Amino acid sequence: MKLGLKYKNEEHIFEEKEKNKVPYLSYPLFENTGLVNHGFSTRLGGVSTGCWYSMNISAARGDSPEHVAENRKRIAQAIGVREEDFTYTNQTHTTNVAVAREEDRGKQFLETDGIVTDVPGICLVTFFADCVPLYFVDPVKKAVGLSHSGWRGTAGKIGRVTVEKMKEEFGSNPEDILAAVGPSICQDCYEVSGDVIERFQEVFDRSLWRKLFYPVEPLTEHDICGIKERKYQLNLWEANRQIFLEAGIKEEHIAVTNLCTCCNPELLFSHRAAGNRRGNLSAFLGLKE
Repeated sequence: MKLGLKYKNEEHIFEEKEKNKVPYLSYPLFENTGLVNHGFSTRLGGVSTGCWYSMNISAARGDSPEHVAENRKRIAQAIGVREEDFTYTNQTHTTNVAVAREEDRGKQFLETDGIVTDVPGICLVTFFADCVPLYFVDPVKKAVGLSHSGWRGTAGKIGRVTVEKMKEEFGSNPEDILAAVGPSICQDCYEVSGDVIERFQEVFDRSLWRKLFYPVEPLTEHDICGIKERKYQLNLWEANRQIFLEAGIKEEHIAVTNLCTCCNPELLFSHRAAGNRRGNLSAFLGLKE
């Protein structure tokens, strides 16, 4: 099927899938393992109305609880999991990563932006509307992780924290892990202030700065503004790719999105495009039973 999404290039990062009239995005990188159920939702295929139209499964956006419940049921069936196995983050832009064990099935972890598990059947769920979904699959130790990485999470390198948690809990070797940067805001759409850039300068090597950010307007000899007054375009996709590499993941095991949420406001929820009155997109990842 073709949703009409606008991709940044022609690379085959995603497959656009549909089941029971519910579309979602899938990574061939993970499909080829045969080990996981996973996906990323769009705005389509649900029953919500108004600014939440139509596939919003977040109960925190002001949407009708009845609509959220029906949407959760529909997307679970499409991806091939049970709704009662959804295990959620409650994201607050931390670098906290929880471990979901059997007794946590169906739970929501508070003050948590990432979850890892090696329990088959548990489906990890995180929420997005421009921030970056990070997927992790270890096909050797049979473990998975899913994290939410906005600019704060990226500056805190939650991707590396998630890999370290998988090493600690499951004995994962980073060289075995398959990882993906999910649909999120692109550099062209992501303007940030100088204090954000200062934070990135603190945690990323100077050799990477040109890849990660640039001023909205080039500096001139007459420029008297300090860095905090300037605006910059920040590349969260490349920043998280560099974090994956730093964590020991092989370059050939990494898939980086070419799909911007802000460039596709009719088909994907975007905070930059719509503000606070909107639903959330959702990422899903779980080991098959």
